[in-house]
Amino acid sequence: MAPKPITSPVPDAWYPTLAVFMLAIGLVITASFFIYEATSLRKNRSLAKELITGAVASVFLGFGSLFLLLSSGVYV
Repeated sequence: MAPKPITSPVPDAWYPTLAVFMLAIGLVITASFFIYEATSLRKNRSLAKELITGAVASVFLGFGSLFLLLSSGVYV
């Protein structure tokens, strides 16, 4: 029995589209984080909201960067 080759769970043709959308979503969430930090008073800020917003933005920017590298031919 021959071993199966390792393949990506996402088709290669989707890499550029996923990169654009995930980076765009990550940048929008990052912008909303900065706007929240600049416009809210220090005593009215929520640590939980800051951590969740930062984590979600980080995930989208991380996967967006991964798909950007994959679409440009840098296989990581």
